[in-house]
Amino acid sequence: MKKLLGLALLMLLLISATGTTTVKTELHPSIEGTWELVSRYNYDGENVTDTLTPEKGFSQIKMYYNGKVMWTRYTPNKTVEWFGYGSYEATENTLTEKLEYMSASMRKIANPDMQWNMELQLENNAFTQISLDEDGGRIASENYRRID
Repeated sequence: MKKLLGLALLMLLLISATGTTTVKTELHPSIEGTWELVSRYNYDGENVTDTLTPEKGFSQIKMYYNGKVMWTRYTPNKTVEWFGYGSYEATENTLTEKLEYMSASMRKIANPDMQWNMELQLENNAFTQISLDEDGGRIASENYRRID
């Protein structure tokens, strides 16, 4: 009986010790996930000059996973399609997207190598991709929030 009581106390001690231990996961933000556009900024080279919010019904979603990017845009009352798919690389401060295919409307405005190099500002549940001119001045940004 003494052994059984001692074993029960030892089990209770082990269970209570493991119950209070917490493990923190992901100490840094990751771009992997699903994101929704919440606003755009225009810049004068460095500072924000204008904030644009999507019109009612507009939706632009980006998904990043395992080195691949896919995005789509829905604009109400318009028949033009906007989407693309390709690969991406992200560092602490940069985001590079290289599309493999895209909608015809996107192809009309795409650069010849279908690659975009952008400044990246990344938090746990938000990120901003900033387009730069040839001198490194900021032109415009897209600002996203994590939805998954």
